[in-house]
Amino acid sequence: MRVNCVGAIVFDASRRLLVIRRGRPPGAGLWSLPGGRVEPGETDAAALTREVMEETGLRVSVGELAGTVDRPGLGGDTYVIRDYLATVTGGSLAAGDDAADARWCAHEELVRLPLTDGLLETLTRWRVLPG
Repeated sequence: MRVNCVGAIVFDASRRLLVIRRGRPPGAGLWSLPGGRVEPGETDAAALTREVMEETGLRVSVGELAGTVDRPGLGGDTYVIRDYLATVTGGSLAAGDDAADARWCAHEELVRLPLTDGLLETLTRWRVLPG
């Protein structure tokens, strides 16, 4: 089954990327973008706003679509992930929901983290990373 998901590409004023360490499968322990499933009847923007708030404590304004990727999910599902650029509008950074940790990462730190499969390559291909 194909499962619609969203992810947020968010930078702070220092051009550091917002990432979360996943607390549950798939990818438990790995760092990724905040995001998750789109609930029935929910728009991508509403899902992204909800997921970012639940996982990071931050409110965001959703911008343009950066790109879409398919990733293997649980039980043979395929996660169809639409990643959007987003801007922080409020809140305080704190890991929550299924995020074990949340932080801002500069590019040189990002490349040293254990990331979810294909994340760095995809963000590089979409040309959304600074530098």
